[in-house]
Amino acid sequence: MKNVSKVLTGILVFVLSVGLLAGCGQSKPEQPKQQAAEIQGTVTASGSTALLPLLKAAQEDFQKQNAKVTINIAGGGSFTGQNQVAAGSVNIGNSDVGLQDSLKSAGLVEHKLVGIPFVFIVNPGVTVDSLTTEQYVGIFSGKITNWKEVGGKDQAITIIHRAKSSGSRATIQEVVMKTVNFTDNAVIQDSNGAVRAAIASTPGAIGYVDAAYVDQSVKGLAYNGTKFSLDNVTGGKYPVYTFGRMYTKGQPTGAIKAFIDFTTSKGFQESYAEKQGFIPLTKMPQ
Repeated sequence: MKNVSKVLTGILVFVLSVGLLAGCGQSKPEQPKQQAAEIQGTVTASGSTALLPLLKAAQEDFQKQNAKVTINIAGGGSFTGQNQVAAGSVNIGNSDVGLQDSLKSAGLVEHKLVGIPFVFIVNPGVTVDSLTTEQYVGIFSGKITNWKEVGGKDQAITIIHRAKSSGSRATIQEVVMKTVNFTDNAVIQDSNGAVRAAIASTPGAIGYVDAAYVDQSVKGLAYNGTKFSLDNVTGGKYPVYTFGRMYTKGQPTGAIKAFIDFTTSKGFQESYAEKQGFIPLTKMPQ
């Protein structure tokens, strides 16, 4: 019996030794990698109605990818967007003009978004197809009041365009009108869509919209004989354009930064910009 006990004791010691050695040779279970913090929060933006088609597409895609983020986007005009972000009313001020002088000390940071081309549009009944810079200036300053003065039929011209708070209006002022002021004898609308709708239903009407808003309900005019196309803008032949911008008060962080990074990313811009009538930053004339 003593011999049997010794044998059993030896076997037990051996088994325990093997187990200890095996335990020493095993590595610790790999710890799960720490995941990046999930983006969450609410982002508010207001401003340029010209940029709305692109930003609505960005809003939809971004929220699908980031379920805990809510993006609220409103229009109101470029200067309204700048003023509201400076006041802290919104996180992002969308604008298609540079920062106004009164806000240059407000700590706003500019993020270029996209190229925005503009097109002069008329009611489909207007027979003119192209106007020169001088003719556009004459019409919008109130010196030319009948289409027969520029080669069209005998029909009164009705100007329909944007309020003074509009970045679209500021762009046309800078690029086309320059030092000549707009006439006050005009119908004012609060968005690109409203301008288009009013021109479509008003005989003899003329105005301007972001190229993304041109459709079959209105007629697009050429500028100095050159029709709008993305190639004509990028090739330097069509000069009526500006840059879309997103302004933040200080450097953006969290969901705000993530949304701006998403909308300015190469992937999003190449997928959506040209489809919406805009031009990716990489293709804009420098």
